[in-house]
Amino acid sequence: MTTSTLPKPLDPSQLNDGRHDFNFIAGRWLVSNKRLKKRLAGCTDWERFEAVQDGALLLGGLGNMNDLVVDGKQTLGMALRFFSPQTRLWSIYWVSHSDGLMQPPVMGAFVDGTGRFEGHDSHEGRPVRVRFTWSGITPTRARWEQAFSEDGGRHWETNWVMDLARPAYSALR
Repeated sequence: MTTSTLPKPLDPSQLNDGRHDFNFIAGRWLVSNKRLKKRLAGCTDWERFEAVQDGALLLGGLGNMNDLVVDGKQTLGMALRFFSPQTRLWSIYWVSHSDGLMQPPVMGAFVDGTGRFEGHDSHEGRPVRVRFTWSGITPTRARWEQAFSEDGGRHWETNWVMDLARPAYSALR
């Protein structure tokens, strides 16, 4: 597990509007995945797999969605994101193919080009803090990481990393 300090609470007056921060998600992405085989178990073995993600803007940009498909047929799940103009925060929900249930949201915002979103959930019946981090966003690339904490955010275990690349740009080069 890596150690990090707890984030400072976000002051909405210091955030930009934010409603367009996830516009990059629209369209098709090729996704290289690296995921821990066992989470919160001291595991250092990673499984790697390729996927395709298709994203779309909803509600005039106040929302968006994307799916994650492996081998052209197996959908791992879907992310739904919604922006609140009042708080200037995004809420992100994950729905897994394994149970079809919407997970509790992680909430946050982009600051200086990096999006940090946290919330409460459970893993194998144990309460955890969940963090999604979006970084390195350009028209052709983006990176997403998921981490869990069992101690309220003092220590984090990164357990899934996705590196996204636009297929159109790869084909043009």
